[in-house]
Amino acid sequence: MSTVDYEIKNTSELRHAEEAMRMGELENMRPLPRISVHAFCESEELQRVMERCANDRRMSKVSLRITSGGTAAAANMFSGAPTPNLIILETRASPANLLAELAPLAAVCDPSTKVVIVGYHNDIGLYRDLIRNGISEYIVQPVAMPDIMGAMAAIFVDPEAEPLGRSIAFIGAKGGVGASTVAHNCAFGISNLFSTETILADLDLPYGTANIDFDQDPAQGIAEAVFAPERLDEVFLDRLLTKCSEHLSLLAAPSLLDRAYDFEGHAFQPVMDVLQRSAPVTVLDVPHAWSDWTRSVLSNADEVVICAVPDLANLRNAKNMLDALRKMRPNDKVPHLILNQVGMPKRPEISVSDFCEPLEVEPIAIIPFDIGLFGNAANSGRMISEVDPKSPTSETFSQISHIVTGRVAIRKPRKGGLLGLLKRK
Repeated sequence: MSTVDYEIKNTSELRHAEEAMRMGELENMRPLPRISVHAFCESEELQRVMERCANDRRMSKVSLRITSGGTAAAANMFSGAPTPNLIILETRASPANLLAELAPLAAVCDPSTKVVIVGYHNDIGLYRDLIRNGISEYIVQPVAMPDIMGAMAAIFVDPEAEPLGRSIAFIGAKGGVGASTVAHNCAFGISNLFSTETILADLDLPYGTANIDFDQDPAQGIAEAVFAPERLDEVFLDRLLTKCSEHLSLLAAPSLLDRAYDFEGHAFQPVMDVLQRSAPVTVLDVPHAWSDWTRSVLSNADEVVICAVPDLANLRNAKNMLDALRKMRPNDKVPHLILNQVGMPKRPEISVSDFCEPLEVEPIAIIPFDIGLFGNAANSGRMISEVDPKSPTSETFSQISHIVTGRVAIRKPRKGGLLGLLKRK
């Protein structure tokens, strides 16, 4: 064996030994939540590391995609598709050119997307510049599995970090206005349109319909979480969820009348906390009621959507709810309004302009009455976009999904985690 071969063999063995020792760092790491990760690898070494990460038990809930290529490939891919929760990007660009190379990706990156750069230059000035410009982490090659897993954990598992997920609460101004149907279709739309892991929580324990709408019959659900808060954590929650589609999970209501469902004001807060740590988006289907616990849920949700039909009782109730929520949430934006079942035959209606004028809000969507479309979807246990994806109503639900998640049209350039780079243009 030559001296060069001997040195290479020793270096390789030393690297594997160091990585084996560092694997102990992962033993106490909590499982990563339901997030989407896309890794762009310019080297076979990083691709092998990412494949090892994909097979780790702590990544069981992560949707991971690995692509050969660098910054140009990422910018090209996301110019016509939503960005995931995390992009891991390998680049050989020099410190002088790296920021300019990242600019095209910054132009198409969603605001909530995190970015980890894997580079080849151990430069503290470059590191500080990247962090200043919105990069979550910069790792220098050669990297090992603990480096990648540790970076993801620091972003999404760190107990001191901001909650991962946003909660969107839907409530009807009156019973029977279709707020649950709207909530379920929006949850399905968010999960499908953006490939975002989404949890739909049906908070109407006695009468919830999410299990019917998705043709599910789960043995457990939200009742077990609410009535046993001392057991509630991400692992316990995972056992209670039912998979509805590739990116949508359901926390179903029991829909039984075998007991009374009386709750204290903050009974659902532990559930909401765990849901926010478990997925990027949680849709809360809140029953039409006004109690301590519903007020608490609506107060703490990131977004509130009120569904109403254009009649006098709905107008009164919507006005009262908006006034109350404005006081309860003085530092948040006004709840969204959706007008549903508009144009029902033989039913006197208040015009949209007359309905919205006293509310001082404009509806984000007007959904026409279509008993055939909605009836077929309900009876088949499917969503509107599955029954008739080309219908105007399906497009309306797509628009609602964009608005309540803070996203804009997919093909329009948008600011993202690389916000600072845009300021340099």
